[in-house]
Amino acid sequence: MDLDLVLLGTAASAPTAHRAPAALLVRRGGERLLFDCAEGTQRQLLRSQVGLPELTDIFLTHYHADHILGLPGMLKTFALRGRDLPLTVHGPRGLHDTMGALRRIHGRLSYPLELREVEVGEALPRDGYELRVFALDHGVAAVGYALVEDERPGRFDPAAADRLGVPNGPARGALQHGQAITLDDGTRIHPREVVGEARRGRKLVIAGDTAPFAAVVAAAAGADVLVHESTFVEEERERALETRHSTALDAAKVGLAAQVQLLVLTHLSGRYFGPEIAREARTVFPNTVVPRDFDVIELPFPERGAPVLVKGGAAPEERPRRPDAPAEPGPGDDVAEA
Repeated sequence: MDLDLVLLGTAASAPTAHRAPAALLVRRGGERLLFDCAEGTQRQLLRSQVGLPELTDIFLTHYHADHILGLPGMLKTFALRGRDLPLTVHGPRGLHDTMGALRRIHGRLSYPLELREVEVGEALPRDGYELRVFALDHGVAAVGYALVEDERPGRFDPAAADRLGVPNGPARGALQHGQAITLDDGTRIHPREVVGEARRGRKLVIAGDTAPFAAVVAAAAGADVLVHESTFVEEERERALETRHSTALDAAKVGLAAQVQLLVLTHLSGRYFGPEIAREARTVFPNTVVPRDFDVIELPFPERGAPVLVKGGAAPEERPRRPDAPAEPGPGDDVAEA
């Protein structure tokens, strides 16, 4: 089953000419999960190759404006489409108050809207995985989410099954699903005889705005991908401490302590373009990337390779430009190092 992460907004508090504020879309099989919904998120989706999906779940990390201002507009758009599919918005303490205030903006909806306040330490069961809620350190009620897949059965060994006389069909399927079978001659075959060790699922951790925090290290331990904010570089350490944000070096130390495979830095202040963030972080954690909007992080199953950044993986298709149109931004205008 495919699993990837579409970076819809990688800026911090305010949009820039080339980066929108916080929004991430997780695609797992046919599921689409949106994490945070900043100003312009639905337009980012519409511009992208993804389009605006009929989301069933939106997960908010906290209620600062740069993480929720796109929500009322998106909810209203769904209603204008005549949607009747229920939608659930998840978030930390204060969700009902926040959504009550936003209701004055989006008005009546054509579909059921469920609000679900999540608690730190809670695990939200899903089909084939769970979302674990963990605490952040941002000076307000704020949570991160860890998507942790269930273990998968080990690989089935057809040659071993042939040697044991297991016929093709339901008997092999039962063994693959962990059930012992009895052959016609009375021989009992156990799954361990034809199925290898269970294989771990993938782990994707999304930490919203936070200062470096032990709870994030614990939640991200051994993750395939950790998405961590990097609002500042070290020369702005005092500002980072004041606002309960992280520097690139802070985030790199979290990635190193958690022993993640790939560290993805986002939530960049408008004063940075990306390369300076990547350079600082890589002095501590070399396997760091700083994506741009519409980049994609692919997470293959562990036995199929490591997570990878796909530059422009969901970017809008280029349209022909008029000869008299101004040139697009050059490489130095806003470049992310891979």
